[in-house]
Amino acid sequence: MVELKEVELKKDKSVFGQISEHNHEKVVFCHDKETGLKAIIGIHNTVLGPALGGTRMWSYASEAEALDDVLRLSRGMTYKAAISGLNLGGGKAVIIGDAKKDKSEALLRRFGRFVKNLNGAYITAEDVGMTTKDMEYIRMETEHVSGLPESMGGGGDPSPVTAYGTYMGMKAAAKKAFGSDSLNGKKISVQGVGHVGGYLVELLAKENAQIFITDIYEDRLREVSAKYNAKVVGMDEIYDLDVDIYSPCALGGTINDNTLGRLKSKVIAGCANNQLRDETVHGPALTEKGILHAPDFLINAGGLINVYSELQGYNRESAYAQTERIYGFTLDIFDKAEQEGIYTQLAATKMAEQRINSISKVRSTY
Repeated sequence: MVELKEVELKKDKSVFGQISEHNHEKVVFCHDKETGLKAIIGIHNTVLGPALGGTRMWSYASEAEALDDVLRLSRGMTYKAAISGLNLGGGKAVIIGDAKKDKSEALLRRFGRFVKNLNGAYITAEDVGMTTKDMEYIRMETEHVSGLPESMGGGGDPSPVTAYGTYMGMKAAAKKAFGSDSLNGKKISVQGVGHVGGYLVELLAKENAQIFITDIYEDRLREVSAKYNAKVVGMDEIYDLDVDIYSPCALGGTINDNTLGRLKSKVIAGCANNQLRDETVHGPALTEKGILHAPDFLINAGGLINVYSELQGYNRESAYAQTERIYGFTLDIFDKAEQEGIYTQLAATKMAEQRINSISKVRSTY
């Protein structure tokens, strides 16, 4: 059974007002009373191909917050695919609930049925709160799944590739800001050490960076701290650290009115999506403050590159080789922003939109 739930409105906008704000093609509200499923699938743009993007399971404070998240995330996926040269559109899904308590095989398979009903317009994959095992359950109901285990012909957990791309982008940003891409001795704060953040810390530790970490899960913090000699700091303290690089690797919106004035880093480079709470406000503000921001949807594209490669027959070496190109793309964006006198996120967005607009002359949607 499908129900369009009544959703709290954001900033006095109607649901359709929010959907049309960034020109989304389709938003599907999924509800199943028997399994407790409440999910939203956002399809932003399919000019370049089917919308591919992970499913996130999170305990949102409200349905309005969940809708806002899926709209922002799916839009980011459009730009991520476009700027990476992939023939994919942008989509994302969120399941409202506690991944540690509410997740079940039945819930995941019921969600899979909703994905199946979209007839390939949306391909799902792993995201926050989800695992490759969860993708196996969803795959029982639909073929439109990526991020599958290697035993099923997939690429397994895409997190290491996402981390590697972020690392490449961070090194490019270091080269631009400090004159060298070496991270040896650099003080780096990593906010969120889950799947991707943990792999990023491993890469930074190999370069002998000074690492500061925070996370909502104390057991994860202890594990990563002990393994990589990283210093644990408080959730709020992370914004006040005197570091060279701030790396947001949890949820989005951490660069906002409350945190911007506290940041002391010269570089921001992390794997979190939608790091700027308001791109048009906080993007220019970072430039004015002299902070170099590596656009999130560019440098965290490794995971998308990895799951996209599954659709063509997975090859790990090829996925990593394509992800390594993020280094050069990031330097190109910095140059473009400097030449045009605009902030880096806008430069990346313009480059992505240029490709989409070009292909839209060939076809309108997938």
